[in-house]
Amino acid sequence: MSISTTMRVGALLPVPLLLALPAQAASVDGSQLGLVWGLPFAGILFSIALFPLLAPAFWHHHYGKIAAFWALSFLLPFTLLHGAGTAAHAVLEVALHEYIPFVILLLALFTIAGGVRITGNLHGSPGLNTALLAAGTILASWMGTTGAAMLLIRPLLRANDDRKHNVHVVVFFIILVANVGGALTPLGDPPLFLGFLLGVRFFWTAEAMLLPMLLLSLILLALFYALDVYLYKKEGTVKPDRTPDSPIGIEGGVNVLLLGGVVAMVLMSGTWKPEQSLSVFGVSVALPNLARDLGLLALAGLSLKLTRAESRQANGFDWEPIREVAKLFAGIFLTIVPVIAILRAGEAGALKAVIQLASNPDGTPNNAMYFWLTGILSAFLDNAPTYLVFFNMAGGDAQALMGPMANTLLAISAGAVFFGAVSYIGNAPNFMVKAIAEQAGIRMPSFFGYLAWSVPLLLLPFLLITWLWFL
Repeated sequence: MSISTTMRVGALLPVPLLLALPAQAASVDGSQLGLVWGLPFAGILFSIALFPLLAPAFWHHHYGKIAAFWALSFLLPFTLLHGAGTAAHAVLEVALHEYIPFVILLLALFTIAGGVRITGNLHGSPGLNTALLAAGTILASWMGTTGAAMLLIRPLLRANDDRKHNVHVVVFFIILVANVGGALTPLGDPPLFLGFLLGVRFFWTAEAMLLPMLLLSLILLALFYALDVYLYKKEGTVKPDRTPDSPIGIEGGVNVLLLGGVVAMVLMSGTWKPEQSLSVFGVSVALPNLARDLGLLALAGLSLKLTRAESRQANGFDWEPIREVAKLFAGIFLTIVPVIAILRAGEAGALKAVIQLASNPDGTPNNAMYFWLTGILSAFLDNAPTYLVFFNMAGGDAQALMGPMANTLLAISAGAVFFGAVSYIGNAPNFMVKAIAEQAGIRMPSFFGYLAWSVPLLLLPFLLITWLWFL
């Protein structure tokens, strides 16, 4: 049964498209689209990768306009060639099913985690640093990589502000807390939440990803501890701590309870299966998903009301990161529409060669190739849209991917999450952590300098994961 209704969605769609939108619009036929339709998607991803490095000031002031340019580069010609109804239906479908829920979850986690502040000062011994990295790795799957990174990076920096060698501490923090730790739940990392929106069960991720994530985390923590012990001893007598001693405490503890509410809302949306649904101009919206998104917004509002403004200010809380994510991903989710349609067309589509590359001669998925292809693109573009591309390349059917193709979904999920640690642009928190460390006076590696750290640290563990799970 469907509850038919009309909604004003002028904020999402151009007015001409709304006026022409029929009750049931045609889906995008990927077999009729050439590779040229993927240029706007490639354009926005390369803009995200290159502009912050080549023209940071220009990017900071105009990234929203750049995202809008690429979105319109797809939307306007597509409307002219395929009709306003088809274009509007595609836009509304991606907005209601993926973009809006995606941004609302990030907003809730960002707002609530930003209200928790660890006070006091620790002393950065190898044991304490390893313990903080391990704690952040565990928290990341439940607070999100952004939330866990923003919660712990400043206490970690204060703990090590007397150390001569501390760059490695931040590098391992980016790898473990801002990336690998987010592997166990849809709350942890944006690509996994997209999978949840597409039908992947909440706890499937933990069941499938636990052992690879545990292996990779233990290897990295052991490497970090060995390196930190060596550098700590090399420093000899550590100079006096610049941060005065003060007791350890937590401000904004109510936000921990609100994070529990976020988990409950996401679980509810995955377990409540009513027969009714909401129809918005022919696009079905599940009532549990609507209830989840409204609940998440309410929890974010409660966090703002119940947390002292002074605590957020001391935490360095700022709305700019979430504004940037919202604007950029609006462009990404629009420009990815034709790419996904082409992939769904399989060997009838223009990306036949890529599909064949990730397939064995007998037509079954080559899971090792899925892991590495998803991973390499996630490292240098962005792991959320990359996950979406390969999820659809594997057929886009969540039930099949959790069933007979479970190892393929594991390869896509692991590649998207783990390889996000390879470069500063692989995952949103990476650049944020780098900026905060530099503000604290740490001379962080350049883009290629970071690669000189991450590739040697991750290459052999990734090969081991490939051998154990995907060959």
